[in-house]
Amino acid sequence: MMPASSTMSKESASYDMVEFDQSAIFLYLDGHDQEQRQTLNIFPSQPMHVAEPIPAKVVSMGMVAAMLPNGNSSPPKRQEQGGQRSPAVPAPAPTVALPNSAKETKSSLTKKEATSGGKGATSGDQERVRDPKTLRRLAQNREAARKSRLRKKAYIQQLETSRIRLSQLEQQVQVARVQGVFLGTGEQPGFPSAPSPAAVVFDMEYGRWVEEHSKLIFQLRAALNEHLADEQLQGFVNGAMAQHEDLLNLKGAMARADVFHLLSGVWASPAERCFLWLGGFRPSEVIKVMLKHVEPLSEGQILGIYNLQQSVQEREETLNHSMEATQQSISDTIAAPDVAPATFMGHMSLAMNKVASMEGFVMQADGLRQQTLHKLHHILTTRQAARCMVAIADYFHRLRVLSTLWVARPRQDDGPVL
Repeated sequence: MMPASSTMSKESASYDMVEFDQSAIFLYLDGHDQEQRQTLNIFPSQPMHVAEPIPAKVVSMGMVAAMLPNGNSSPPKRQEQGGQRSPAVPAPAPTVALPNSAKETKSSLTKKEATSGGKGATSGDQERVRDPKTLRRLAQNREAARKSRLRKKAYIQQLETSRIRLSQLEQQVQVARVQGVFLGTGEQPGFPSAPSPAAVVFDMEYGRWVEEHSKLIFQLRAALNEHLADEQLQGFVNGAMAQHEDLLNLKGAMARADVFHLLSGVWASPAERCFLWLGGFRPSEVIKVMLKHVEPLSEGQILGIYNLQQSVQEREETLNHSMEATQQSISDTIAAPDVAPATFMGHMSLAMNKVASMEGFVMQADGLRQQTLHKLHHILTTRQAARCMVAIADYFHRLRVLSTLWVARPRQDDGPVL
């Protein structure tokens, strides 16, 4: 029968392959491998980026396992234990690796390509460097960068020098302010180039006093508008009186240092200067200003204010006569005829002594101002005293505003009237 015969033929064939001499197969495969190595040395047919080759025997065993049935890497052996045949263990997939000669060929080709590429890049760079235009452009760029660095360095040095000079000027200005020297005023023949340090300090302190007094009067005015209690108003009134005390003390020190600066009134506004009396306000004028803002007054208050006004006016007249006499005496001393050079300094010393007496008159005038304020404070009630302080402050504030408006007024040059 045909199926039986074919089955027998397959079994006989498989039996013949199992019983085939293995040594003959290995010899055949080794010879075939040597032929393949010679061919790969000349014309490599496999990719050269493969893993490390394994020994030829492993390759041969893999090929033999492929040729054997059931994928076994070794011929099956009959095991007659228990009358059963042990199952075949599957072999790993065959791995084909290139010989060492192919790897050496790959490395040599890679080295040649790298060498040829490097030589080409080097030659290209040398050609570009050797180009005269390129060399000239590179030299120009280097020179421009060098000049830019030099300019930047010089600019930084200039900034540092300017900063040091500015700091020095600031220090000089600060020292000048402390010492009371005005910078840039220039010298005039016959006159000192700058006022005395005491005059500068007085002007600064007076400006600060005006600012602080204005703030206090603003608070006092707000307290009056809010109708606060007399106890609260008394605190503001006492503060205003204390500030006037400070101003009188400051003026007393200035009178002893430089009485001419105090009498000239350059520390005040031009409008205030017109109403100055011996370096300050006239007490009788302050009483008149106060009377317009503290009404109604009681009979006792009116009588007390009237008596105060009469006494203040009498003392003002006395001080005026004394001051006029002193001024006339100084004028006569300076205007003395036929003053010999040897006696000139004697005349100047006599005139200076009479000027010193003027300091006493200014001190007496300040004392009269202080007494007037204190007596008004005692005569008036707390709320009336607060209104009095506000009225006096407003009076001098309006004089300063008048000076500012007068200086800033528009001027028109009118032509001659025909």
